[in-house]
Amino acid sequence: MNESNTLILRTAALFLMPLQLLFSVFLLLRGHDEPGGGFIAGLVASGAVVLFLFSYGVREARSLLRVDPRDLLAAGLLFGLASVFPALLVGDPLMTAQWWYLPMPGGGTLKLSTPLIFDIGVYLTVVGAILTMVFALSQAESDA
Repeated sequence: MNESNTLILRTAALFLMPLQLLFSVFLLLRGHDEPGGGFIAGLVASGAVVLFLFSYGVREARSLLRVDPRDLLAAGLLFGLASVFPALLVGDPLMTAQWWYLPMPGGGTLKLSTPLIFDIGVYLTVVGAILTMVFALSQAESDA
């Protein structure tokens, strides 16, 4: 058995990966109001998948992801592009933040915004770019 493929690493990866992904969502959602945001959240999410890849291999990590990382990258770019159009639709300058408050059951409100849409785009772009590179490097190493 390979030293980097130990039972301890495999077990730790199964417990840490969901926590890392949850933390990445937390960083993403608080990023437009406080420190955090799409970039660092994308790095944390990528780190979770890379930890799984180191533990279980490229094939298992690709099957866990269920989508090609290049598709995530493309979707992220589309989200970023889509975040500029609401300002244009209401006559504001390009990239002006727009906010929507949606009433929720129980009396609360859900605050949605174009900065959040942009952050989601950055998140998906970072995850897609990093995992595309890591998968390609890992695949090349395993083929050699």
